[in-house]
Amino acid sequence: MSDPARNKSPVVHRRVLLKIGGEWLAGPGDRGVDVAAAGRAADRIVRLATLGVEIGVVVGGGNLVRGGKLAGGALRRTTADAMGMLATVINALVLAEGLGARGHETRVLSAFEVGGFAERFSAAAARRHLEAGRIVFAAGGLGNPLFTTDTCAAVRAVELGAALLVKATNVDGVYAADPAVEPDAERFTSLTYGAVIDRRLGVMDITAVTLCMENDLPVVVLNFAQDGALEAVVRGDRSVGTWIGS
Repeated sequence: MSDPARNKSPVVHRRVLLKIGGEWLAGPGDRGVDVAAAGRAADRIVRLATLGVEIGVVVGGGNLVRGGKLAGGALRRTTADAMGMLATVINALVLAEGLGARGHETRVLSAFEVGGFAERFSAAAARRHLEAGRIVFAAGGLGNPLFTTDTCAAVRAVELGAALLVKATNVDGVYAADPAVEPDAERFTSLTYGAVIDRRLGVMDITAVTLCMENDLPVVVLNFAQDGALEAVVRGDRSVGTWIGS
């Protein structure tokens, strides 16, 4: 049951960057695009938007292509990463379509030209869209190979002036070990950037964590499927997820 006091508390973080994995749009076996799954993801974003939060989104492409796993042999890493960046554009278009069907205006901005399907990303344009109440998708990664979508999310969050980077996962925070393997593993309620790096906790790649640390950008890791979790963190509820900061 939701807490009425929590539901009425004011929003603390007015602009957020939401990083979600492509698996939230996937069909059976975490592959492909499932319209129903994408709709459920869109519904969660809608609940956040109704609070008046300005939302930037970076969505991964792992349900379609995992560049890092494809690289090797006859396929160069740069080619595999290009395929992965294209996959993120596809997923952004899918989610934007779902949000539009739910009455929310969106813009898909890509790091590289994709014809008439998306605008070319610029931080100034993205900020203008956010200020106009549109949900902004930063697609196509950074437009360069060798960078993860976590790093892209950190860069875009800083560029957009986000108050919080939310990494939406399938677990309710950061654990000392994989809770699927070790059910008694400790869940952290908060961590410093340095602890994440030193302990190699793996919640985000080191480049992304370092960027957040250098720009004093707080990060929260939460379970995207947990009812009310997104709404709680933008209200500053630190009992939800794992908070990473100075």
